This record gives sequence, structure tokens and C-alpha cells, in this order.
Amino acid sequence: MDLQALRAARPRSPATRHALFVVPFAMIAVVTVGDVLAPPDVHLGPFLAAAPAVTASFAGPRATGFVGAVAVAAQVIVAMVRGSVTDLNHTFQIITLLLISVFVTLFAHLREVHEKELVQLRSVAEAAQQVVLRPLRERLGPLRIASVYLAAAADAQIGGDLYAAARTAHGTRLIIGDVRGKGLEAVGDAALVLGAFRAAAHQEADLPGLVDYLERAVAPDLDQAPGVGLDTDPQPHSPSDEHSEAFITAALLDIPDLGQGLQLVNCGHPPPLLLRGNRVIPLEVDQPAPPLGLSDLAESQLAAQDFPFEAGDILLLYTDGVLEARDEAGAFYPLAERAAAWHGTGPRALLSHLRDDLLAHTPTRTLGDDAAMVAIERLRSPAERSAPHP
Repeated sequence: MDLQALRAARPRSPATRHALFVVPFAMIAVVTVGDVLAPPDVHLGPFLAAAPAVTASFAGPRATGFVGAVAVAAQVIVAMVRGSVTDLNHTFQIITLLLISVFVTLFAHLREVHEKELVQLRSVAEAAQQVVLRPLRERLGPLRIASVYLAAAADAQIGGDLYAAARTAHGTRLIIGDVRGKGLEAVGDAALVLGAFRAAAHQEADLPGLVDYLERAVAPDLDQAPGVGLDTDPQPHSPSDEHSEAFITAALLDIPDLGQGLQLVNCGHPPPLLLRGNRVIPLEVDQPAPPLGLSDLAESQLAAQDFPFEAGDILLLYTDGVLEARDEAGAFYPLAERAAAWHGTGPRALLSHLRDDLLAHTPTRTLGDDAAMVAIERLRSPAERSAPHP
């Protein structure tokens, strides 16, 4: 579960807590007065059990136990007013209410312990992911960059969404990707890809060489699935085997400082979107490469494709968690349509708008899968600004 979701599940301010505590005490007062004024053959005491049960849904064990004690005291007062505490009917009501109060107090304690463990687990996982997923610099050469990462609210799982940027002698290289699966294992695979990218981004001369390096770096690790090393069957594994399903989709870009274009190699990843004025242009490559880790399943000749990327354009990179967000009717999030309707300026403002709009698109303002977005705006380079205008 996301930390924000956990915090939202509990009252945030003392005023809110006090307002919620009015409910169980009001129930105790209403039931007590009603039971005292009711005819002799009508007993409303069993309804007092609702007060500690309601308290356990939003408060801790101490508050729940206190409300339960007040409810038991109210039942004793009713028994004294209507007859005797030793009356068999009232005695059973008091004992039953006491047992219910103890039970819901124990439930509140267990829930509080579970929430603390879940928050701690999520904090550790997010800390590990933040170490792997370093924040991008806002300025890289003639590029202005912004990024956002949205964690899913599914248990304490985190995904393997990744992005990184590296400066080269002639420009900026970027990668965005998504590891199949969730949890710390996916974070480990993401760390492997990012480490290989940072090591080779300055060494490989072109994008196809960089992709080939990443493939050779991650494929042996992805093949080490549980049980693979114990397999004595000499027959080759089918594509349906578990280790064959481990892969990483990625898009790699090379944006030179000079010029008005970029190069792209897409390894099974959703196509980037180019925002130019009121238009949104998907950058679909003619020859997509297979995801990283699947080179043994498909043969493809890697080739980087050129696309225009002029000053003032904004390039939007994203993972499939953005596209797979659904509304109450089950419709997917229309990213290209919402990006085209945006009329602001700058990559940070764009991601802020898309983040709020994406969360508003989902019924509970939470995502079913992690999502990452990176926006890149091309500015005029110093050399271009100093050159005479034709």
C-alpha cells in the first residue's frame, strides 16, 4: 500500500479524531436513554456493542478499550435503573458486551501492528528504489527535464519502472523502461539495467551498440530464474517457461546538443509522445527491437531511427502504468488526448498536470501499477543562440 494511502486511512488531525469519537459516544447515550425509557420487555442493551466496534475501525486499542469500558458502564447503569445487576438477562448482556469489547480491542491492536509493519516495509522498499532511481537533473545541456514516479497502492509491492539520463561528449542519452514483475526482485533487475546504462552510455558510440551492451549485461541475470540451474533436461526450454518470460521493455534516446532531432531505439516500450504546439505525435519506430532479455526469442537488426525534436518541443516518456490506469467504467487513461489538451509551458508543469489528471481518472486516486513519466523540453543551445539569425 502507498504511504499516502496508509496515512489517508487514518484521521490526520485532532479535530477529525474528535469528530469521529462523537459517533460512538452518541450511540452509547442514545441506546442508554432508549433502554431506560423502553417497556420492561424491550431490551436495547445489545446495541451498545456497536460503539466499540465502530471505534475499532478508526482508532487504536486504547481508545477502543476506553469506549468499550464506557459501554459496559452504561449497561450496568441500565441494569441498576431497570432492576438489578444480578438479573440473569442483564448479567448475560454485561458479560457479552465485555467479551465483545475485549475482542474488538484486540482487533484494533492487531490492525495497528499490521499497519506499522506495512508502512515500515513500504518505506524500506521505497528507500531501496530511490537509491536505484536517482533523480534527474533539471538541466542537461540544452534540455530541461522533469520526472515523476507514482507508486501503486497494491499491498507493499513496488514495481521495476526505471529512467536515467547521461551526458556524453555530443549530447544527452536517456533510457526509460519497465521490468516485468513487482517487488524487490524487479527493483534488482531495474538496478542492473540502470547500472549497465550508466557504465556504457559514455563508451558506446551509437544507440544500437548501447542496446546490444544492455542485452548482454542483463540477459544472463534474467536467465537465472529459480530452478533453472537444476534442470537436467537437455531439451531447450519453450517460450512459455518462467525464465523466458523475464524481460524489460525500454526506450533509449540520443539527443545531440546541436541540431533539431533525436535518435530512438524502442525495445518493446510504449512510443514516446512529441508535443509540438497543439499536436501530439507518437514516435513510432519502423523496426522495433524485442525487449531486453528476449534476444533468444526473436531476431532483429537494431537500428536507431531519426525523429525531429526542435527547440520548444516537449518529449514525453512514460511507462505502461500510465496507460493502464482505469476509471470507474473500466476505460484506460487517454494520455495522448489529455496531453494535447494541456496549454501550459515547461516540462514540470506538464507532469504536474498529468499527475493530477491521472490520479483523478482513477476511482480511488490510486494506481494498480507503478507509473513513471519523464518530460524533456529542448531549448536553444548557446551556440544556436549566438549564431546569426538567417
